[in-house]
Amino acid sequence: MNRFSLADKNAIVTGGTRGLGKGMSEALCEAGAKVVILASSDRVFSTVDELKQKGYDVFGVKADLGDREKVPAAFEKAVAMVGGKLDILVNCAGIQRRNRCEDFAFNDWDDVINVNLNAVFQLCQLAGRLMLKQGKGKIINVASMLSFFGGYTVPAYAASKGGVAQLTKALSNEWAGRGINVNAVAPGYMATDMNVNLIQDPKRNQEILSRIPAGRWGTPDDVKGIIVFLASEASDYISGAIIPVDGGYLAQ
Repeated sequence: MNRFSLADKNAIVTGGTRGLGKGMSEALCEAGAKVVILASSDRVFSTVDELKQKGYDVFGVKADLGDREKVPAAFEKAVAMVGGKLDILVNCAGIQRRNRCEDFAFNDWDDVINVNLNAVFQLCQLAGRLMLKQGKGKIINVASMLSFFGGYTVPAYAASKGGVAQLTKALSNEWAGRGINVNAVAPGYMATDMNVNLIQDPKRNQEILSRIPAGRWGTPDDVKGIIVFLASEASDYISGAIIPVDGGYLAQ
């Protein structure tokens, strides 16, 4: 079981203040990692305080990941907080905009692509440069069921998450042989703030539930195990994988 331990490991988690991201941050802490949470609102500080009260070694950096010019400084600040060594990067930050495709505004498109895809590549590149020098590292991106399906009224989100899946494979092709494992988790339908509209829509809610063999929406606790696994030595021979955590949705 020591192969699953993250003791003496340093991690950065983006979007780690609520929903799945908070569950991922907590999972890494529970496994022994020192964690820096990057998020866009002041919620990052209350989340850090909450985790510190549980005895975890955790820090917070407030950063607008949609602003390309500000991302490098935020990353450098986060790495400095854990002594200049980075073992794990989890790219979980994401935003959503909804409208019919024919009416979808380009400013909404840009906002979603900037946070959900451009920032993911930028942070992977920054972390990759550091991890290549170290000779080892784990990068975990957060894809989606919409990496496989198109969805409805979310063209930018679908495009961004399809891009995350392909980016994960491209990075793995170049870095797996140089000590960096790059994988992605594809959460299924999760009971989080981002999906509240779906949950409250009786028709869509029932359509979704009827296709999930597990018979329920997922929760942040459901992603904890896979995140620890992919961040640990137990997954050293896994790279370029897009792993669904979906209660069996894709197999139905």
